[in-house]
Amino acid sequence: MKKQNTTPKGNNGKAQSREWFEALIIAALVATILRIFVVESYRIPTGSMEKTLLAGDFLFVNKFVYGARVPFTDINFPKVHDVRRGDIIVFKFPRDRSLNYIKRCVGLPGDKLEIRNQQLSINGKLFPLPPHAQFIGTKMPPGVPDDQIFPYMSDYNKDNYGPIHIPRRDDVISLNAKTLPLYRDLIAYEGHTVSLVGEQVFIDGAAANRYTVGRNYYFAMGDNRDNSLDSRYWGFLPESDMVGQAMMVYWSWDPDMNPIFDIVEKIASIRWNRIGLVVH
Repeated sequence: MKKQNTTPKGNNGKAQSREWFEALIIAALVATILRIFVVESYRIPTGSMEKTLLAGDFLFVNKFVYGARVPFTDINFPKVHDVRRGDIIVFKFPRDRSLNYIKRCVGLPGDKLEIRNQQLSINGKLFPLPPHAQFIGTKMPPGVPDDQIFPYMSDYNKDNYGPIHIPRRDDVISLNAKTLPLYRDLIAYEGHTVSLVGEQVFIDGAAANRYTVGRNYYFAMGDNRDNSLDSRYWGFLPESDMVGQAMMVYWSWDPDMNPIFDIVEKIASIRWNRIGLVVH
């Protein structure tokens, strides 16, 4: 005699619903892990990297290549390779770490960087302008200071900058009233209080004329050199603020068109030629 299935249909439905729910939870966990440790999406909000990257480009960012950080800890996974000069990097903006920025890394820890008449040199050698980089503003002559430029009270401007040494771990830097503007933020970032009384620098309340750097730092610039809020304006980029390396454009359209008002025009603005573009 054929055995009959005595399982109520309602129980089958509940089992299937539970399986779907568990599958969704697992998928959400996997997606979260991938986003935290492997690949994250990033949208280009401004024109600071034009014409290499355009406002309205959507990118995949490789997070594991530099060693993804475990959230809420100082633990990093092993890196594939160090940040390289010329990499397009995504990082936490040093003045507001809730924001992510994208620029090109032009200076590594220990490098000597200088800009003369818009030409960038690293360690005495000309650093070629990226293929799609551009200047759209008026060139500023040497010796004309810009009070928005880092460090303050220098005679640097966007087109004539440095020479400046990019700090690296275990560097011993001299501290005095003249050099403090260059290193104040760095020392504070590394967890110390710093002040200047007369000509004397104090760290954590004790007089100091030198300081040993605890981390590696980088120098980042936008390819749109005259329209980029970069290291020339806010200083050194800590290694611990790195998010990842830009990989590929997976979507691109005009960011100024609102799909709520004109969905047809928004769709028409899709830049098909940029989808799949490898970033370099």
